[in-house]
Amino acid sequence: MEVPPSRFMFLLFLLTCELAPEVAAEVEKSSDGPGAAREPTWLADVPAAMEFIAATEVAVIGFFEDLEIPAVSTLHSMVQKFPGVSFGISTDSEVLTHYNITGNTICLFRLVDNEQLNLEDEDIAGIDATKLSNFIEINSLHMVTEYNPVASPEYEENMQRYQKAAKLFQGKILFILVDSGMKENGKAISFFKLKESQLPALAIYRTVDDEWDTLPTVEVSVEHVQNFCDGFLRGKLLKENHEADEKPPKVEL
Repeated sequence: MEVPPSRFMFLLFLLTCELAPEVAAEVEKSSDGPGAAREPTWLADVPAAMEFIAATEVAVIGFFEDLEIPAVSTLHSMVQKFPGVSFGISTDSEVLTHYNITGNTICLFRLVDNEQLNLEDEDIAGIDATKLSNFIEINSLHMVTEYNPVASPEYEENMQRYQKAAKLFQGKILFILVDSGMKENGKAISFFKLKESQLPALAIYRTVDDEWDTLPTVEVSVEHVQNFCDGFLRGKLLKENHEADEKPPKVEL
């Protein structure tokens, strides 16, 4: 028996990261310096749209029957604001039909749970940049949600392995990366009753019953993450089955 997917289960990878001065300078330079303006990708047919969506964790596509409506320019204005999101546009009737679009619609596609969220014609008729920005920000879930973007070599290696593990639990567990060295993230450490000497660590939490577990670990490998998550899921399943067996039989009056 499989554990049903839960949108209320989180695996946090708590670590202390420091950005090397030369790396920090490079990050600042790349983020502040001039660069080529990004534009939405034109999706001319169904294969192009499918490939585009499959290649990114979060994609926002404007499916338009009319390119003269204000929502088109509003969508264009989002491209620079969300560098971690891929933007596309399509007017092809076969593409619209493939994604069950019946009018001007802006859709957000999430790889983490294979979700398609639609802002349909009546929603985007008067949409402005603030409303569309909120829609994208609220609904953007990545395989690994980062509370602290850093770029040290050790961090990049850990992140790649963590992302591989996240794909194994797609639709079951949301993965989050937390830098415990940041003061504002201290509540996460204290919640799991972890000491600084126990970091880095994995911490899993399920909101529906407020249960959690932790695993201090030196090496963040795909195998360690997979075993930790599997163990927690198996334990929850055994507990639920045991509690079901203990329930007294229903007596008809």
